[in-house]
Amino acid sequence: MSVHLHPALRPMLPTDGPVLAAIFRAAIDELTGEDYSPAQREAWMAAADDEAAFAKRLAAQLTLLATINHEPVGFAAMKNNDHIDMLYVHPRVAGRGVANALCEAMEVLASARGTKKITTEASDTARPLFAKRGYTPTRRNTVLVGEEWLGNTAMEKILPPRKAAVQ
Repeated sequence: MSVHLHPALRPMLPTDGPVLAAIFRAAIDELTGEDYSPAQREAWMAAADDEAAFAKRLAAQLTLLATINHEPVGFAAMKNNDHIDMLYVHPRVAGRGVANALCEAMEVLASARGTKKITTEASDTARPLFAKRGYTPTRRNTVLVGEEWLGNTAMEKILPPRKAAVQ
C-alpha cells in the first residue's frame, strides 16, 4: 500500500539550485533504469553538471519546489505558461503523490494564466503519470542528449475552462 503525501509547494529560491540538481540526478539515476540505458542516463544527468547553469535555466521558468517536513523532494518547471519542461521527484518519495501535486499546481497556474492546452515531452518513465492525468500522446520524439539518443513522447492536455472570479 502506498501512502500519498501532501507536500507543501513553494516557488524556487535562488539558493535551491544545488538541491534541485541533486533531485534531478537522483530521479534519473534511480527511477529510469527500466526505460533508459546507463549511458543514456549518464548523458541525461549531465544537464545538471553545471549547477549554476542548471539553476539559471530553472530560474528563467516558473519553477515550483515540493517539500515534505521542509525538505525538498521534487520540483516542476513550466515554460511559456503552457509547457511542463521538467518534473522530477526524489526516488524515496516516488509513487506517493508528489509528482501529481506538482502537475496539478502547474495545470492550475497555466489555466489561471489563460492557457487552454498544456504540453510536455514525457520520458518513457513519466508517460504513465501524464496519461493518468489525462494527457494524450501527439508524437514520439528521439532527442540527442550529449552523444546518446533518448526517446520521449510529446503529450498534451486540454485544460478545463477557468471559472469566473467571484466578485
